Amino acid sequence: MRVARVVGNVVSTIKDPYFYGKRLMIIEYLDEHGKPVGERTIGFDACDCGIGDIVLVVADGGASMMLLGGIGNVVTDVAIAGVIDYATFDGKAFIGNSLGDNPEE
Repeated sequence: MRVARVVGNVVSTIKDPYFYGKRLMIIEYLDEHGKPVGERTIGFDACDCGIGDIVLVVADGGASMMLLGGIGNVVTDVAIAGVIDYATFDGKAFIGNSLGDNPEE
């Protein structure tokens, strides 16, 4: 699992029938300081997140399918598993949604 920020969404009117009803979000992974790292990617939203949310991402096909209810023949390797209220690293808060970027202030 990795921490990421939702930076956008994907709208697709023509897609595989197994994808209907599933939202696709654009995410950027974050390092331990809350800074973007690596390339952006697209993941299925399994937790009703929104743009700007800090999220927990599963980058495993089997786990992603379980989060999406094991639906049919859907093929995915990235799913957003949860919205992070705040997280700490080395005893210090480094990122958060509901409490801002420094929840311990």
